Amino acid sequence: MGRIPKIILATLAFIVLFYGALALMPKKEITYMDDKTLREYALSHGLAPVPTTYEALLKVTDNPQNPLSREKIALGKKLFFETALSYDRTINCASCHILEDGGDDNLPTAIGFDGQANPFHLNSPTVLNAALAKAQFWDGRAKDVEEQAGGPIQAPFEMHMTPELAVERIAENPEYQKAFEVLFEDGLTFANIKNAIGAYERTLLTRGAYDRFLEGDDTALNDAAKRGMNLFIQKGCKGCHTGMSVGGQSIQQFPLRRSVSDIFKSEPFPFPNTGGFLGKDGMKKFRVPILRNITKTAPYFHNGEVKDLKEAIRIMSKYQIGEEFTPEQIEDVVAFFKSLEGEVVQYWY
Repeated sequence: MGRIPKIILATLAFIVLFYGALALMPKKEITYMDDKTLREYALSHGLAPVPTTYEALLKVTDNPQNPLSREKIALGKKLFFETALSYDRTINCASCHILEDGGDDNLPTAIGFDGQANPFHLNSPTVLNAALAKAQFWDGRAKDVEEQAGGPIQAPFEMHMTPELAVERIAENPEYQKAFEVLFEDGLTFANIKNAIGAYERTLLTRGAYDRFLEGDDTALNDAAKRGMNLFIQKGCKGCHTGMSVGGQSIQQFPLRRSVSDIFKSEPFPFPNTGGFLGKDGMKKFRVPILRNITKTAPYFHNGEVKDLKEAIRIMSKYQIGEEFTPEQIEDVVAFFKSLEGEVVQYWY
């Protein structure tokens, strides 16, 4: 066997030294805050409770280009469950976004028209609290829920429709026709079908124990959840998973870090690259997932390759934060995530 070129040896030495130095860097110590301090810190660093009233909801999710009204929301709800918006009249928005079970479909990848799977094996993101996000889809290509609503309807592997056929189908129902004439100046159009569905989705916000804690109820979280919240904030998770939605506010690279053992692996992710999707512009950049109700939305990551929440937390701590959490820390974070479970607030009834 020939000699190994010096440049390769030098590169290997640099890699080992670099990652070795990272491993030896002191870990950030956690100062467990009391309830009042933890709450104040969270509220002053971008985290916030979901509103409880319709009037407060309007201040958070109303869209000036598509103003909310109770009548428009009610129309959007009907369309969200309307199977006429799929080519074979068997699929609706709720097929992949089950509101009673986390707002997704709990499948590794979405299954649509004629049993087709998503060609990139993409996992269905939750629709719950999606209106709070600054971008939609895994690559953030849609700016809001109105734009996003038109994607699955037109996708050949999802609902398999054209805008023209969607309008034709909805026009078959005189009640729909009348409602669009009353609510929109230009009546029934594909854009207004999207606007109506988007209006309904803007009300799909959830509240739970986490919100009650932020509003002053010290008993809303147990000790494990409070430890997990401390970890989440102080280890840096909240840097990306922020806002009222606890995520969805930015596009970030994943993975951000790699260990020495990963350097020579061909996989771009710390799990199988099923589907070959590489995020926005193929640069391994993804919209940060919303963590509200995360305990109900397995499997995890863009291609649904990770089935266990604890493993997802371990991966994120290692590859995004750069400090792999201990099993005990992971248990505490799971407890905190359970506090992010919630029920849809009945704003407009």
